[in-house]
Amino acid sequence: MKKLRRILAMVGVVLLLGLYLVTLLLAILGKDFFPMFMASLFSTFAIPVMIWLYGMVYRWLKRDSSSESDL
Repeated sequence: MKKLRRILAMVGVVLLLGLYLVTLLLAILGKDFFPMFMASLFSTFAIPVMIWLYGMVYRWLKRDSSSESDL
């Protein structure tokens, strides 16, 4: 399980770095690509926040399920 988590973390890092690179390239290309730039910029902020929220909810649910099994 630990090895799988490391692999998924590395895949996530590569995807986020790719997203940052695409955002930078779209910013450099100019106003013809403005809608794609805005979508990429939104994703740059939204995806890490969603990943953080999923992790927080998972820890919260995992803690609640372990306290129920103690009963």
